[in-house]
Amino acid sequence: MEVTVKTAQQLRLTAEEFELIKEKLGRTPNFNELCAFSGMWSEHCSYKNSIKWLKTLPREGGKMLVAAGEENAGLMDMGDGFGVVFKIESHNHPSAIEPFQGAATGVGGIHRDIFTMGARPIAALNSLRFGKLQENKTQHLLGGVVHGIGHYGNCFGVPTVGGEIYFEQCYHTNPLVNAMSVGIVKAGGTVSATAEGTGNPVMFVGSATGKDGIGGASFASADITAESAEELPAVQVGDPFQEKKLLEACLEVITTGAVVGMQDMGAAGIICSTAEMSAKGGVGMRIDLDKVPTRQANMKTWELLLSESQERMLMVVEKGKEALVEAIFEKWDLPCSVIGEVTDDGLLNFFMNGELEASIPADVLVLGGGAPQYDRAYEEPVYFEKIKAFDPGTVPQPADYKAIAAQLVNIPNIASKRWVYVQYDSMVGTGNTSTNAPSDAAVVLAKPSEKALAVTTDCNSRYVYADPYKGAMIAVAEAARNIVCSGGEPLGVTNCLNFGNPYDPQVYYQFVHAIKGMGDACRRFNTPVTGGNVSFYNQNPDGPVYPTPTIGMVGLLDSYQDRMTLGFREAGDLIYLIGKSTSDINSSEYLNKILSIEFSPAPYFELEEEVDLQATVLKLIRSKQILSAHDVSEGGLFITLLESGFVNGLGFDIRTASHIRKDADLFGEGQSRVVVSVQPSQQAEFEAGLKGTEFRLLGTVTSAELNIDGEAWGSVDDWKNQYDTAIEKLLAGHESEHALSAL
Repeated sequence: MEVTVKTAQQLRLTAEEFELIKEKLGRTPNFNELCAFSGMWSEHCSYKNSIKWLKTLPREGGKMLVAAGEENAGLMDMGDGFGVVFKIESHNHPSAIEPFQGAATGVGGIHRDIFTMGARPIAALNSLRFGKLQENKTQHLLGGVVHGIGHYGNCFGVPTVGGEIYFEQCYHTNPLVNAMSVGIVKAGGTVSATAEGTGNPVMFVGSATGKDGIGGASFASADITAESAEELPAVQVGDPFQEKKLLEACLEVITTGAVVGMQDMGAAGIICSTAEMSAKGGVGMRIDLDKVPTRQANMKTWELLLSESQERMLMVVEKGKEALVEAIFEKWDLPCSVIGEVTDDGLLNFFMNGELEASIPADVLVLGGGAPQYDRAYEEPVYFEKIKAFDPGTVPQPADYKAIAAQLVNIPNIASKRWVYVQYDSMVGTGNTSTNAPSDAAVVLAKPSEKALAVTTDCNSRYVYADPYKGAMIAVAEAARNIVCSGGEPLGVTNCLNFGNPYDPQVYYQFVHAIKGMGDACRRFNTPVTGGNVSFYNQNPDGPVYPTPTIGMVGLLDSYQDRMTLGFREAGDLIYLIGKSTSDINSSEYLNKILSIEFSPAPYFELEEEVDLQATVLKLIRSKQILSAHDVSEGGLFITLLESGFVNGLGFDIRTASHIRKDADLFGEGQSRVVVSVQPSQQAEFEAGLKGTEFRLLGTVTSAELNIDGEAWGSVDDWKNQYDTAIEKLLAGHESEHALSAL
């Protein structure tokens, strides 16, 4: 067929990119070659609209063992001969069209990024965003996504230990499904995604290839529309049991020393893995596509190149050791086939039944090589004028604080998410976790080392919407604060950057300033960005989603016994608030959901105050001067106190501050604050250790009752019942065929 600019545009390439392809090749590409470019130059694979700014992030330093982008996932030194491997990625568009498989394959794909490096996954997390929970569409998407995450993770045998979930109208059409995986590897046991050694065989291992997922990378690089459902074949289909076998086979074959390099076949399938491995090694490959194991007959060249069928790996093996590799995969009952060999000419030559079907220099396809890099224009969003016009002085104080608090615990963003996490097995597989004592971050045993890891995902996207720079800094700070409040020292960051259309200057402004804020915060916390994912085109006909730069962070504990939990311990213990109290109600759930004020600035935040706070809290934990630690976040101080009391059925008797607004003190979300509890016998020593840090004594832990400013607020059990059943009651009161049956 004749290939024209119209053909390129149908494959989501621009006219300018088509001309650039012809220039790079010195000729007009054939259809198979153009399909390869459509996948590799898609936003999802090439980062063409983001790489300029991603390069400004701190991508080296700290305890990093490989620079960001060099491998499939980040690798940081844990000491004692072990490393932690971790990464977060999005599967937003597939989940919007087919929520179960979209979410399930997102989980499978991120785990493959971990074990393709030679690490064994030990923990999974997620970060989810949906529209209003009362709506049928949201319930359908939520039910499918949660079921998909739970099904894949539970069957694969890696515990889901943490995450977050928010409900905002802007995510109605385009939910966000971000999945994170964390693994452990022995020093020297990693495998690089690099092809080397002319004549070395290239092997296909794992599940057979089908037509599912074809064009998935370019599908993820376009707006979701009413017609997107017609692109359902672009959604992959996963099999967690196949992936479990693939995991064990890959880790076993690595121990033989036969593996030169390995990469999973994720976005853009075979074309991506062959191109990236070859370009990284400065080599080429000859690939015989007719030797690829398939589960559908008569697949065309372009279909084989772009299929995103799951549970597959591309492996370069030392010549002469093919039989050793084949025997291991045969033992695990997985397809394994030599499909080509490494060459020294830098070309990817794809043959079908002996006929050359495509010939492309590997380096022109990849990020940092020939793929285009754009410098987009940006301008301040128009809605900023409404934010600047907000005057907290016009917001009256509530007449009934207890009634406001009761509304607050029933807001879906705040209420218990047990109806989600009960579907996730947090103890499956390695037995590396304990959920009996909740903490701000999940704490997992880093077997076979003697250490533990604290892991979390965090981002309040309304803060980023209000102020992209400050909001992104807060996302990093909150992740680090959750690690510290759990007893860990923050190590590094992986990010999942979810934004709208990059060709919209106001959306791109959000992106640029979020990157700047993230970079400044990461540098100050010494938590370099190890890698991650950019997901653009998250929007609906009414506009883009909130800018959502999700932060996945990993921290280190020398021992699991060093962990700190968030629950109050005993009645009579003292309750302190560490950090600065301000009359700040900006961007709070109280202001937005109860008072229906949409536009306000990001909450109070000063980076240096945050750094000092975290150093203080970590010192208190390590010196065993506090019994619990829980940071103040959504819902403010009142929700933080409730959650600390819920753990052991304890209440509290506190006094609010006289120098700030009472609603801000109880419900405001000003940052850099942590609630801790202290034994009365340690009060003097504790306060002496806070020299130079702002703090105040709130009151005491009680046996069961809540008392605020001398007013009885009922029992902790009554509040916990509201908190635990809020979602069920909301859905039961909403006439929906889905309701909880979907969950």
